[in-house]
Amino acid sequence: MSILGKIFGKIFPSAQAGTAGSAGAALSSEDAAAASEASAAASRAAAAAAVGGASLPEVDVEDLLNEMARNNPEKLNWKTSIVDLMKLLKLDSSLGERKELAKELGYSGDMNDSASMNIWLHKQVMKKLAANGGKVPADLQD
Repeated sequence: MSILGKIFGKIFPSAQAGTAGSAGAALSSEDAAAASEASAAASRAAAAAAVGGASLPEVDVEDLLNEMARNNPEKLNWKTSIVDLMKLLKLDSSLGERKELAKELGYSGDMNDSASMNIWLHKQVMKKLAANGGKVPADLQD
């Protein structure tokens, strides 16, 4: 599965959990984590929707990630850091994974300039989430 697909699977758990509750119902971070790992087949479908441009159910990304951050022992700044965002979602945030994500998203800059790449990646991920049903504050998409 693509790295972007993994991110989408963590953010849009209802796309994987099927009928885990009524449409639009908020899940606790533990329930969201469990739902996001519940079905590999549904995860692939969510990734395909993300890559193919199909909209996923609307999720308030900021609320979901803030809730996850409150329940995380580490102080992670997901709003500005792709590394912290990936850590919060319990994904591999290594430079190699971020370079793979950059390839997936069509990064044309110098991948050895990790600071610039990371800023670009964070903005692109936020834009992709917003374009696929995520409610993302405008300042995180600039």
